[in-house]
Amino acid sequence: MDPVFNPPLHRQRHQFVLDFVKKNKPKKVVDLGCSDCTLLKKLKFHREIELLAGVDINGATVKKKMRALAPMSTDYLQPTYDQLRVELYQGSVTQRDARLRGFDLVTCIELIEHLTLADVELFSAVVFGYMTPKAVIISTPNSEFNALFPGVTGFRHSDHKFEWTRAEFRSWAMKVCLDHDYEVEFTGVGKASPGQQESIGFCSQIGVFHRLGLRDSCNTALADSGDDVCSYTLLHSINYPTLRDNNTMRRVLVSEVLYWAEKLKNRWMEEMTFGLTESEQCMEEMEEMQTACGGKEMTTEVEQCDEVLDLSESHRCVSIPLAVLWSSCPKVCALSGSLTNLRHILMDNPEIKLNQDGSAVLVQYQEDDRDTEEVDVDLDDSGFAETRRFSHPAEQEDWDAEAAAAL
Repeated sequence: MDPVFNPPLHRQRHQFVLDFVKKNKPKKVVDLGCSDCTLLKKLKFHREIELLAGVDINGATVKKKMRALAPMSTDYLQPTYDQLRVELYQGSVTQRDARLRGFDLVTCIELIEHLTLADVELFSAVVFGYMTPKAVIISTPNSEFNALFPGVTGFRHSDHKFEWTRAEFRSWAMKVCLDHDYEVEFTGVGKASPGQQESIGFCSQIGVFHRLGLRDSCNTALADSGDDVCSYTLLHSINYPTLRDNNTMRRVLVSEVLYWAEKLKNRWMEEMTFGLTESEQCMEEMEEMQTACGGKEMTTEVEQCDEVLDLSESHRCVSIPLAVLWSSCPKVCALSGSLTNLRHILMDNPEIKLNQDGSAVLVQYQEDDRDTEEVDVDLDDSGFAETRRFSHPAEQEDWDAEAAAAL
């Protein structure tokens, strides 16, 4: 049936949810009947979501696909202040679970027609009466549309227990609103031909439910009732890396310090090697650093480097003042908050070598080709070379175009 529609009908249903999320920016979202996690895999790129959950009665199907919800390489290499937790459960939508109460959005895409009518009543009580989310999106087949499908004489799927007309769906939805203090808007996806749309309706009819304000007082009473039943089985959970986590923030900060200290050292060494006649080439490199750092003016700091970068410890290291690092790179400044904090964090990190009074980073100085080769080997063995190669966004590949397209 899907080839009748362009894009396919299942993509139109998912896009409807994605558009709603983009507009309303819910922080807690659960997909009931998540199956192979296809919708969840799209929702994870909307980083306004802080908790993304999925529930399905078929745990084996969820387990096969749940790894696709793991963080990507870019999430670890360039974490942001956004935070996301993913939780996947095995359970029935006719049973209560306190962990799914109070969500901002519940999605239920082509699920209720797989329930018996008795279970639909339980579903209504669980979702609208117990979970009480701020919004609910429910899609289900429109049986009036079936006449347009050649060869379809019964239900569209062998597991369907019913398929409602538009009037039947509206009647059920209005009763839900009356019983549980919600309001509903009706729409759908999968249009009929222009001459038939009015009489037939959408292929998949959709109800978008919004909780009324009166329900807030009921939520408080229910929360105090001590009903903390947990009937679902947690299959998988993961926290995405975030700069709000202190360990992640420190790791990224150290990586940035190592990167920019090496950059400043290389610039100083070129001037020492080639003299002032090559200063234009050095300035071009520093301009590249300025662009990568976010466009902050660096002229003062560059001039300072001529005076404050020097050899130390018997000419084995170049001394890079923390003040220069902190003022030259906005990301280092933003992550550390202050020069004092930067010094405190670096003093506790074994990857960073500071001078005696802790005011400067010491970077290995390469005197000749032999020393250069030896240092490169040491850096490769320590893992620093890889960090240096990937730590800065200006030199990082576009790992996932889908992530960028979704934002």
